[in-house]
Amino acid sequence: MREIHTDKVTDLVERLCIEANCHLTDDIYSCLKNCRATEQSPLGKDILNTLVENAQIARDETAPICQDTGMTVVFVTLGQEVHLTGGSLEEAINEGVRRGYEKGYLRKSVVRDPLDRVNTKDNTPAVIHYEIVPGDGLHITVAPKGFGSENMSGLRMLKPSQGLPGVKDFVIRTVSDAGANPCPPIIVGVGIGGTMEKSALLSKKALLRPVGERNPDPALAELEEELLQSINQLGIGPAGFGGTTTALAVNILTYATHIAGLPVAVNIGCHATRHSEGKL
Repeated sequence: MREIHTDKVTDLVERLCIEANCHLTDDIYSCLKNCRATEQSPLGKDILNTLVENAQIARDETAPICQDTGMTVVFVTLGQEVHLTGGSLEEAINEGVRRGYEKGYLRKSVVRDPLDRVNTKDNTPAVIHYEIVPGDGLHITVAPKGFGSENMSGLRMLKPSQGLPGVKDFVIRTVSDAGANPCPPIIVGVGIGGTMEKSALLSKKALLRPVGERNPDPALAELEEELLQSINQLGIGPAGFGGTTTALAVNILTYATHIAGLPVAVNIGCHATRHSEGKL
C-alpha cells in the first residue's frame, strides 16, 4: 500500500489550474498554426493568426488564454493500492483550485447555487470525476470549462431505430445551432451509449484526447473524420465570421447501452479547450 499525503494533491491541483488556463496544449497550438495554411477565408486566416498570437502571449506571460477561466472540472484516476493521508481528497482538490485561481489571478466564475447565483469567490467547488483503477498511482487532469462552449453542448436520447444517421444528424445540428457562440474553431466531444449521464461524461472526456489522434476503432475513426469534414463544410469558420475551419477535431467515445436506448451527448470545446495533467 502506497501512501500519498493530500497536501501533495493540493499542490498539484494548484499548479495544474494555472497551467491549464495559461498554457495551450501543444497539439491544439500546432493545429491552429497548421489551419492557417488551409483556411480559405482571408478574415479566417487573420483570426487564426490572432488566436495563435494570443496563445503565445499567454504562455510567455503566464496569463489566462481567455477571460472566462471556467468552472474547474477535475478527472481523478486513483489506484486502488493508494492510501491517502492527511484528510479528504475532495477537500484537497478544492483547496488546490482555491489557491490556483487566487495565485494565477484567474476569474472566479462559480456560484454556490444555480438559483440564488451568489458567487463563491474562489471558483470552488470543482466538478470532480473519480475512476478507481488497479495499481498505486494517482493521475489528475484539470480541465477548466468556459460556459460559452459548455452552454452550446447537448444530449439526446435517440431511439435505436434512428441509428447512425440519427447520431450524425444530432452532432451536426448541435454544432450548427451553436454557431459562433462557442468561439470556434472548436473541438467536438461525442459520447455514445451508456445511460444519460454516462454519455455526457464520455463526451467531456473525449475533449481530452490530443487533436489529430483518432479513435483506435477504425469504424469510429472513420466516423470522426466524416463528421469533421461535414462540420467544416457548415461555413461557420473562425470566430463565426465564415470560413473552412469550424472544428479542429471530432473525438468520439462509446460505451455499452440498453437494448431500448441510444444516448448521444455532444460537449463542445472552444478553440482553447484547456486541460493539464500530472501524476503523483
